[in-house]
Amino acid sequence: MKKKHPLRRIVLTGATTVSGIVLLLALKPTTAPFASQAGAPAPQQPPVSAEPSAAGGDPTVPVTEPSGPARRTPTGSPAQSARPAAPAAPAKRTVTGDVAQTSYGPVQVSITVEGRRITAATAVQAPNGTPMSDQLTASAIPRLNQAAVTAQSAAIDTVSGASFTSQGYQQSLQSALDKAGV
Repeated sequence: MKKKHPLRRIVLTGATTVSGIVLLLALKPTTAPFASQAGAPAPQQPPVSAEPSAAGGDPTVPVTEPSGPARRTPTGSPAQSARPAAPAAPAKRTVTGDVAQTSYGPVQVSITVEGRRITAATAVQAPNGTPMSDQLTASAIPRLNQAAVTAQSAAIDTVSGASFTSQGYQQSLQSALDKAGV
């Protein structure tokens, strides 16, 4: 066949079109990023855990003796003035944020707070189920956990390649911070 023969163009165009269609059909999406999750059952949320302090109150408020006239003991003699108790060490407590639904799946963050300081952050739920989601989650979640502890707030940077997961993480983290009063 000649180089400019019309039949050659038809055969090449047909072969290219068939190859393109086969390649498109062979590709499977990692997930349906904007699929409706209306029919999906709601994920179970673990209960929020807050451990009270040993003093039985707000660990940041020092315990002091009542003011006013001198207290008297049952015998009627004035009580010796007691020193104010030293504030108890801030109690560690764990607070879990609300589930944030993302296009790739639910994200839920749990933080450990000591006083008003975040000492640890972990993702209770994160997108998974496909190799791509698993890979992105495995690289993004440790970065987000570290960023939450470093920033001490939900104002953390989005992880490149995991923007939906990062946004869901920030929402759930803010929810946990609100519940913890931090």
